[in-house]
This record gives sequence, structure tokens and C-alpha cells, in this order.
Amino acid sequence: MSAIVPKKEQLEFLSWEIGAFFHFGIRTFYEGHKDWDMKEMPLSGFDPRGLDCQQWTETVRKAGARYAVLVCKHHDGFANWPSRYTDYSVANTPWKNGKGDVVREFTEACRASGLKTGLYYSPAEFGSNARDAKDYDEYFINQISELLTGYGKIDYLWFDGCGSENHQYDTGRIVSVIRRLQPGILIFNMWDPDTRWVGNESGYAHMPNLPVVGALSFSVFTETKDEIGAERFLPVECDFRMRRHNWFYSDRDEDTVKSLDELVGIYYYTVGRGANMLLNIGPDRNGLLPEKDARRFIEFGEEIRRRFSDPVGEGLEKNGNAYTVAFKEPTLVNHAVLREKVDAVNYAKRFSVKAYPYEYGEPVTVYLGGTVGHKAVCQFPAFFTKKIEVVVEEAAGEPRFDEILTYFIK
Repeated sequence: MSAIVPKKEQLEFLSWEIGAFFHFGIRTFYEGHKDWDMKEMPLSGFDPRGLDCQQWTETVRKAGARYAVLVCKHHDGFANWPSRYTDYSVANTPWKNGKGDVVREFTEACRASGLKTGLYYSPAEFGSNARDAKDYDEYFINQISELLTGYGKIDYLWFDGCGSENHQYDTGRIVSVIRRLQPGILIFNMWDPDTRWVGNESGYAHMPNLPVVGALSFSVFTETKDEIGAERFLPVECDFRMRRHNWFYSDRDEDTVKSLDELVGIYYYTVGRGANMLLNIGPDRNGLLPEKDARRFIEFGEEIRRRFSDPVGEGLEKNGNAYTVAFKEPTLVNHAVLREKVDAVNYAKRFSVKAYPYEYGEPVTVYLGGTVGHKAVCQFPAFFTKKIEVVVEEAAGEPRFDEILTYFIK
């Protein structure tokens, strides 16, 4: 069996760490609609007169996001671009007299803000299961082709499995078109995936977070795993909402915007477990990020930078399966941040963080962990120590730590 080797794009994806998700479309303008409720949403309602995608991308850039994903077509079938293959699009709305294109404004804003560009597309939509499968494949391929040829380089294509549980697609043909049109693109979770869904919409990654899997969580509607044949290296992404219940904007749930403490906790459970976090904010009916949501995201980014901008300790020494960070003088430490050379064959399965007490004595275990991957954030009660040691207790192959940083965070 040939070795599993991560693509360079997959390794780059892990370095993005924090992403922003934007659910915006016809449903933004119809309060109370839910997925698959089949309620009509007339095109006359779509008119975001103050739309400013640059406000979106600059806000999330300030918060530390390195990529952003826009919902181009959700389950309702509304196209955020003037698609030639449906009448249910921005081209037939009052917004800009039908001359607008949300996807274009979004992709241009991403590039202006230096963000990687991601597009979400729901393969399934209202009534799709009742349509002829071959005709629907044509429609699917035609729309995806518009998105992948009309807006420059797209870094990430986000497929949502919800609603596709009983539908058969010509996946081979669909994937071949995608790979031909955008050779370096990353595909989320379906058919020929480069990244995988964590399996919940709460922002919590599992531990261990294994780098290689042979099956994927597919949809919120089923617990059945989607077999993908041979095992593959697939980084995890954790999507979740800024507000408690709604992906799209609502007038009625501003009080559920997550607290700073909760967002920081989610960071520890996502990026701190070697996964990416993808935080959704629903732009409002004027086409802007709601003030409270935007402010909280920026506060979150500031807090993460505050916590991890001033490491203590110097150097990294390796001795067998142990890595040591020493201090010029004994100091308080309550965090260790580990980075492993990301590898599908050589990786830690279980590790411990040990602190040497001042002035003498055997090391004390302050943290027990599982996998490391791109990053492991290890938090423990403050310990006055002269040396921190990370010991690989169990491994696949021969893992290698690229960096171990220690902190005292108040």
C-alpha cells in the first residue's frame, strides 16, 4: 500500500486555523424560515441596499480569520449570483435592478482583505429529489462551473450533505469537472474530500483527532457514515454559529450571541485540538454584519492574540521521546502549545506534559493529551517550574515536534 501523503493545500488549510462563514441569501429577508420548510420566499423580498462585503471581510480579518466562506446557494435554491440556469437568483430581484452579484462582491472583498476564498453550495435543494437525476446533474455541474470559472481562483468549495441522503449524483463526473476547472481547490467532506466535517455544528472537535480516516460524517439528518474507500488524510473543520439557533440573520436572537468566554473555549476545542474553526455570522437585511456579532468576533481575536503573544521559556531539546523547554529562572506556567510536523504516518497518539518543581524533585504530570497535529493547546493550573517536558507516550511511527511554546496566561 502506498504511503498517505498530505497535499500541500491541506497543510496550508490547517495553517488558516480560523475561518468565517456567511449565511446570506433570500432567507435573510424572510424571518422564521427553517431548512426544508418548503415555504415560498418571493424574489421581491431580496434587496440588501447597503451590502458591503468589504465590511464583512475586514471585520473577520481583524478578528484573526484567514479564510471566509459565502453561501452561494442554500437548500432553497436561490443563487447569490446571476446564474443562467435558474430564474431564482439575484438577477430577478429589486437589488441593483437585477444587476447585482453577491458572489462577485464577496470574492473581490476576500482578495482585498487578504483572505482565502471559499464558496458554499448545497447540492440538494427544494424538490431536487423529484427531478430526473441526469437532468439535475447537468444543472448542478452548470452552476458549479459558473462559480469556478467566473470569479478567479477559489481556494475552498464547501458542499453541504444535508438533503442529499437519498439522492444519487454522478459524483465522478462532478468531481472531475471541479478538479479540471480549479486544480488546487480544496473540497469539503463529500465525494473526493480534502477536509472533513467534525460531525456536529457546535464547534467541538473530538479527542483523539486522528489525521487519517476511512469514513465521514455526512449530514445532520443521519448518523450513518459515508465510506470513502481507502483511508485518507483529512483535516477536521468545526463549523458553528455565533448565535444559538440561526445560521441566517434573525431579528429575534441577538441576545444569544456567544460570550467571549464561550468563543475562547471553542477555540481551545477546535484549533487547540488540531482542527480549524469556522464561525458563522449572518449578515443583516441591509447587507452588513450585525454590530454585536462583529464586535464579539473582534473581541475574540484580540483575546486570542493577548493570550498567545508572549511565550516564556527558551529553546527546545529532544531526548528520545521527550522534548524539554527550560527557563532562565523558575516561573509560573499554565499553558503549553505544541506543534507537530503534520504527517499521516508519523504522529503522536498520546502524550503528557510534565513540570519540574522548584527547587528539586521528580517531574509532575500536569496534562495528559491525545493527538497533536497542527496544534495542541494544553491548559493546566499554574505551576512554578524551572523546566517543562513533553513526553510522547504512544505514537504511530516517529512523530516530530516542530515547536513547544509555554505561557502564563492571566
